[in-house]
Amino acid sequence: MPRTARPRRRTALAALSVCLVLGCGAGATPQGAEQARPPSAPAEPGDGVVTWASSADRFGEAVGGRGYRMVVHTSVGGSGLRVRLSNAFGDQPVTFGNVHAGLRRHGAALVPGSNRRLTFEGARSVTVPAGGIVHSDPLPGHVPAASSLAVSLYVARAGGALTGHWLAMQTSYTAEGDHTAEESGAHWKKRTGSRFYLDAVTVRPRSTAGAVVALGDSVTDGWQSTTDLNRRWPDYLARRLAESPTTTVKGVANAGIAGNRVLTDGPGQSALHRLTRDALSLPGVRTVVLFQGVNDIKFEPGVTAAQLIAGYRTLIDRVHAAGKCVVGATIAPFKGWQEWDPAGEAVRRKVNAFIRGSGEFDAVADFDRVLRSPSDPERILPAFDGGDHLHPNDKGMRAMADAVDLESLDCGGR
Repeated sequence: MPRTARPRRRTALAALSVCLVLGCGAGATPQGAEQARPPSAPAEPGDGVVTWASSADRFGEAVGGRGYRMVVHTSVGGSGLRVRLSNAFGDQPVTFGNVHAGLRRHGAALVPGSNRRLTFEGARSVTVPAGGIVHSDPLPGHVPAASSLAVSLYVARAGGALTGHWLAMQTSYTAEGDHTAEESGAHWKKRTGSRFYLDAVTVRPRSTAGAVVALGDSVTDGWQSTTDLNRRWPDYLARRLAESPTTTVKGVANAGIAGNRVLTDGPGQSALHRLTRDALSLPGVRTVVLFQGVNDIKFEPGVTAAQLIAGYRTLIDRVHAAGKCVVGATIAPFKGWQEWDPAGEAVRRKVNAFIRGSGEFDAVADFDRVLRSPSDPERILPAFDGGDHLHPNDKGMRAMADAVDLESLDCGGR
């Protein structure tokens, strides 16, 4: 199959300086009036690298006058922090009155002196049209790798459909009114396990670095991993990348959506429909790890192996056309899950044979091999089973991350 030429690989990421976190000691940020942004002309992400991401979907109804303090875990560190706010699934405009970012101390409380205002073309507030996405201006200062960053949004006006991410596996906080500038957690009393509007954070690393996107479903989203401890398999992968002296890929974006499928919209748009927004549009991305297909197989009516393979081939072609590489991850066993049946198992085996043997992926992460039970290859190894026979526990998540060849993610980086 024809492939596009791939860029050369680049050098490694340097260490950070904690004393410069989020612009400590920097001058005041610019202020201004609200400025509208058309959906056809979002702010450009520049030369940064994604350090965190969470795929957007539609869930619930949007309301104005509410604040959201969302805790996210960075992968790569760097300066010039920018956030991407999404109204991709909204049917009405949403106005963000204030947006701040700071380092989380504990709960909803922030590290004193770290909370800084983010602006949008110099303005404190921004209105994002229905279907639109906006990037903030770069924030002076340095953001540490592997840090708990709190992004606080005040939604001044909103209505209609809400854009966010239902399954965060991370506690965040809500408040009535605008308390985004406060470092205390006093007004942030309500807890939530979801995220709202925020779908990406980028930085400019001190040395050239790249990123990888994990495009997946509830396993990638982290279901059955321990909440608030960052034990999804992409989190473990980020730790391995941070410790590696050879790879220049340091950023990790989690593009998992629970229940998501390759071919059909359902929970979230299908992988075919969301590939550009959730993966290819993120700055610094060199490689996409594609780990989807079990929901296509187990949902009724189930797909054939030929249909799923055709979907993979379309995704592979699109990733290659964007000048990036794609790693295919084999579908893990799920016997014991209520929707398992022998026909679906036969499809899973045929699809895995394609992933391993076709040569159409740039590399393979064999999650099936590391997770399956030696005594019953149709089941997850009991030590890795999160309890429902489909989703791995923390140990299984770590085993998955350990199965990824780090050099395969550094596509075009040297």
